[in-house]
Amino acid sequence: MSHTPIERVAASTPPAIASRVRGLSDRTLAWIFVAPTIFLLLAVNIFPLVWTIRLSLTNYRANRAGAELEWVGLRNYTRILTDPDIWQTMQATAHFLIWTILLQVLIGFTLAWLINRKFRGNDLWTTIIVLPMMLSPAVVGNFWTFLYQPQIGLFNYAVSFVTGIDPSSFSMIGSVELAPWAIVIVDTWMWTPFVMLICLAGLRSIPDYIYEAAAIDRASPWRQFWTITLPMVLPFLMLAVLFRGIENFKMFDLVVQLTGGGPGSTTELTSINLKREAFEKWRTGYASAYAIILFVTVFGLASIYVKALNKVKER
Repeated sequence: MSHTPIERVAASTPPAIASRVRGLSDRTLAWIFVAPTIFLLLAVNIFPLVWTIRLSLTNYRANRAGAELEWVGLRNYTRILTDPDIWQTMQATAHFLIWTILLQVLIGFTLAWLINRKFRGNDLWTTIIVLPMMLSPAVVGNFWTFLYQPQIGLFNYAVSFVTGIDPSSFSMIGSVELAPWAIVIVDTWMWTPFVMLICLAGLRSIPDYIYEAAAIDRASPWRQFWTITLPMVLPFLMLAVLFRGIENFKMFDLVVQLTGGGPGSTTELTSINLKREAFEKWRTGYASAYAIILFVTVFGLASIYVKALNKVKER
């Protein structure tokens, strides 16, 4: 007598269906189980991409859905690539990308190297350092907006304490010169722990016997760092740069909470500019072309970078 659920299901299966199932190969059974997931991925990822490409070739506006659709070909792409305002937005995004990645890698690797030395209170300090990345970007944006206030913000008073400048004489998020650096500081504060954790994983993956052999050969700590530590952690560093580069290229919520893209368009990143084209100006076809250009840019750069990362891993 059948007792387990599987045995009861097998016993209740009609003989005709049971014989067909027994005749299926393992490959066919695998496709039967995987097919629903593949279909879901196609519906969620591929269909919107194809639909966006179609809209990018039209003058479609979402707020005028009943209007006649006109095919404009590559006109939207041409307008975007020749628009000086778009290139200014690209420059703001490049400034944000380069400086955040550079600072996060330098500070994150330094923190990982210090924590890896396993001093007293190591676990406590690791937890404290990791706290910022656990917060919501909206919370972080509001928190730092308060800190950046010229009259009551602690950031201005900290700068005044170090430099002697009047704390009310400058505004980090209200100045054209300082606003780009304001968002760089906040993103670095929030996401440096992420880079630190990846670097820490790389440092702890290095076997101790390699350092022991180097010490026997009388290699100095500086020599060990450049010939052992850095080369073996390099793939982890490159992986952190890849993750942060992709995320910061599409950064939106943190910058919106801090500056809203201002003052003027100083901190208007491509993601913010794309949102305004799509949901404020309602130029949906134009925004679709804009999104495709950004997608191709990120995908192309990431593909080249991954090839370089694979070559480093093979060394």
